[in-house]
Amino acid sequence: MAIETDRLVIDEFGLGDAPFILELLNEPDFIKYIADKGVRDVAGAELYLSDGPLKSYAKHGFGLYKVTLKSDGAPIGMCGLIRRDTLAFPDLGYAYLASHHRRGYASEAGAAVLGHARGRRQVERVVAITSLDNDGSIRVLENLGFRDEGVIDIPGYDTPSRYFVNDP
Repeated sequence: MAIETDRLVIDEFGLGDAPFILELLNEPDFIKYIADKGVRDVAGAELYLSDGPLKSYAKHGFGLYKVTLKSDGAPIGMCGLIRRDTLAFPDLGYAYLASHHRRGYASEAGAAVLGHARGRRQVERVVAITSLDNDGSIRVLENLGFRDEGVIDIPGYDTPSRYFVNDP
């Protein structure tokens, strides 16, 4: 299923990616802007992958994908669609290691994932949510053509989220 861009390869996660997931989910920005998933060891990362991305691939045909650099195959983040019970449409989600922020990777992978979702999965409307103060993520969504629809409360989150919509 791999999607390639000029600089990136976007592909499904496997259980062997647990060490990378452990690192990514414990990044300070991940915990601050997304959530503390409580993943503290490789076994917890394997469970996160099994119950999250891997289950989503089987159930929906999409999910969060591993983003690697084409140049050396190093994993740098994740990007994909999430099907939440609390939102009416698939949600674009992404997270990157801090060492790879501000290089355009989130926009590049996001555009590729949206194109794949529309071309191969016939997904029309895609939404996204961010923390109210996550300016970097808000810029990425605006660059991808999402429009800000205001603030919503999502069950399971302690604080309100900014809600974005992207129609073809």
